[in-house]
Amino acid sequence: MIWIDLENKLPTDTNIPNWVPWTKAQWSAWLGKSAQLAADLAALDAAGQRDERNALIDSNSAHWGALKEWLLVLSAGKCWFSEVRELYSHYDVEHFRPKKEAKALDATVRDGYWWLAFNYMNFRVCGNVGNRKKGGWFPLKEGSLCSTHAQPCEESESRYLLDPIDDDDVALIAFDEEGKVIPMPGISAWEQERVNETVKRLKLNDHVPLAEARRKVWLQVDKLIADFTNAKARCDAGNNPAAKAKLIQVRARVREMTSPAAELSAVARWCLLLRNDPQLSRLVG
Repeated sequence: MIWIDLENKLPTDTNIPNWVPWTKAQWSAWLGKSAQLAADLAALDAAGQRDERNALIDSNSAHWGALKEWLLVLSAGKCWFSEVRELYSHYDVEHFRPKKEAKALDATVRDGYWWLAFNYMNFRVCGNVGNRKKGGWFPLKEGSLCSTHAQPCEESESRYLLDPIDDDDVALIAFDEEGKVIPMPGISAWEQERVNETVKRLKLNDHVPLAEARRKVWLQVDKLIADFTNAKARCDAGNNPAAKAKLIQVRARVREMTSPAAELSAVARWCLLLRNDPQLSRLVG
């Protein structure tokens, strides 16, 4: 999982790499249609026409689909949850809070967050391996406030699902040498539960190709650390052009693997930072 600064990004931004900015008129038109659709949904819901309300959501999927390319550019083409490009299958624009129904841990169902169906701040990019498994899954901690259209309080919900646009959530994730996502050491029992439920629901460990790709990244970084340590020792022993050249090569590769644009950069960063070595930490891109 990687942090995406969605709150401070817009399709009109001119400083997003590999993105042709929308005009302000285009963005204003998109927002205007979103507002109209939200009003139409509210009218149908108030009239008790839930089936018609949900049908209206489905018939306008192209509206959120129009933002798919921009959302992908924000993550350098990577799934926001798995941090890979191809191994997690095709991309979906996923609604973080499900739009038609929300399922609890025990599979009981409550009404969805339909009023957020066309709110871009509720959009995430997810490979469909995880998105199909997630479906309407959005449990809340027992006793949590639950947001409704009449009394919206999304920011006060105690949710299980980790959110890529919440940097505190992303910080709860760590990895082991077998390529598995694990809770960050030292976090609370509730935070551990959130990590474990998110990993299970999104198949972040059960999807074998994904776990294997993480394991390979870990092994590559392990090898780079060994090469760095050996070359550094040779340099410290005296002038050694070959060892110096090796250090430069290793540094470049480590920075490449830990760059936000690299696949599974979070795994590479964690493998390095786990050593708690200042010299290695400085290599992180």
